[in-house]
Amino acid sequence: MPQRQCVFVHSPEIEQYHYPPDSPFKTQRAAQTRALLISMGLFEGEGRREVAPVAATRAEAELFHTPAYLDILARTAGGDFVAADLESGLGTPETPVFRDQLTYAMLAAGASLTGARALLDGSADIAFNPSGGYHHAYADRAGGFCYINDVVLACRVLRDAGKRVFCLDLDAHHGNGTQAAFYGDPAVLTMSLHESGATLYPWGGFEDEIGESPGRGFNVNMPLPAGTDDDAFELAFRNSVLPLLSAYNPDVIVLELGMDVLTGDPLTHLCMTNNAFADVLPALLAHNKPMLVTGGGGYHPRNTARGWALAWTVLCGLEETNDEWVGMGGVFLGSSEWAAGLRDMKTYSQQQDHDRVHAEIRTSLDKLRRLVFPIHNILP
Repeated sequence: MPQRQCVFVHSPEIEQYHYPPDSPFKTQRAAQTRALLISMGLFEGEGRREVAPVAATRAEAELFHTPAYLDILARTAGGDFVAADLESGLGTPETPVFRDQLTYAMLAAGASLTGARALLDGSADIAFNPSGGYHHAYADRAGGFCYINDVVLACRVLRDAGKRVFCLDLDAHHGNGTQAAFYGDPAVLTMSLHESGATLYPWGGFEDEIGESPGRGFNVNMPLPAGTDDDAFELAFRNSVLPLLSAYNPDVIVLELGMDVLTGDPLTHLCMTNNAFADVLPALLAHNKPMLVTGGGGYHPRNTARGWALAWTVLCGLEETNDEWVGMGGVFLGSSEWAAGLRDMKTYSQQQDHDRVHAEIRTSLDKLRRLVFPIHNILP
């Protein structure tokens, strides 16, 4: 098989911008991922290179966002904030107003657009933007640390180029802004595996939210119960994502990899290790579709950077050829570090939690088989 061409979309410019110091959202995670890969000799090489992002333009942002909302983002970034701006989701602990909010958001969104363009012009098979994944932003409202929805913008550009898009969101939080953007659009199948809205913001993303009108059946939610570990995630993934991906047969995959699924994340309640994503990525790659991969949540910066670094090695095929990068069998050093590589130590839930989680996942899978699978002619 020909070597996959992988681009890491990043630049020194994007490292200049940060949320307020007391925010749990740390933009530094992307630079930490890059530095870790460089330290291990895994960053650039055959089939992989770095590409600098080009900031999204106002016209590109308006592919989804309203002009009035963009005006509010610009005005508040300049220090002019009024109480009415709260209605646009601004000025809360999760979406604070700060000087660089629009500049950074447009550059991060532009990084996903840069990756999408690389897929369209054939210069890349895989484009990874660790600074992307702002899936909570609506057309006219910020939310959940998200101001500009780069995922929607990239999907729109790909769709408008005539591509069928499979947008798969693996962040711990439901991608509500992305769902809203394509709820009636069959040209973009949006699918989210996330911690259940019964226990986590944004309190939605249930199985019966399946799209509307011509888009009915093209929005899919697979909620995961609190306590989901790697084995339970794999059960959900292989029995929901893979059948739908095969049936839809997209031209391109847009994938959000939020590392807030990892055990120990301070804002979520899942119990996964970074092995979970690394072990299912090959099943996506096996479809041989161009893939835009973004970051997302992840509020333990070091664990997040390690998870994204591991994902990069899998995306680039490095784990297929270099066993030393796998890290299995290494000596556990405490905190999150293995002596021999990027993979976390395997963990296992207690039997009581295992049985509860698996039972809830099977119930959700049964609902998807009833509500969504028949629309795509997927047999039981």
